[in-house]
Amino acid sequence: MHKKVDLVLITLTSPIKIGIYEESMLIETIESSGKSSDVLPTIFQDLMRKYTIEKLFYANGPGSFMAIKVAYIFLKSLSILKDIPLFATDAFYFNENEPIKAIGKLHFVKVASEIKTQKLETVPEVNFTLPDVLDYNEFSKNATPLYMIGAVG
Repeated sequence: MHKKVDLVLITLTSPIKIGIYEESMLIETIESSGKSSDVLPTIFQDLMRKYTIEKLFYANGPGSFMAIKVAYIFLKSLSILKDIPLFATDAFYFNENEPIKAIGKLHFVKVASEIKTQKLETVPEVNFTLPDVLDYNEFSKNATPLYMIGAVG
């Protein structure tokens, strides 16, 4: 019998980070600097041999549209095919609420519970980290991607 785990994915920047959680505690981390579309199938094939996946969690934005789209399509497909619940939260949960690059000098910022864009002259380095203990209350069953940026003027 395989160990029952939950998986958390942060695919917004390189390296991609995947956390394996047992009873909300981080037990293993996988990082890959490859493209999501190339590495996710291989990583998941290995994980599914080793573990029984109970739930899937991911950062659904803001960030790279393509990275968010690839992660969502992959995870949503897996969720449907294997009957594994999929949950999401915004990327600010994984970077201590620091600004996230949008385009040019525009960055996504989260004020209270609202995400908006703001022009920043100095570009902070975004560092996403997997929490040691997963707070399930931070995630929603609404796992659709956050496509936040509108027209840029």
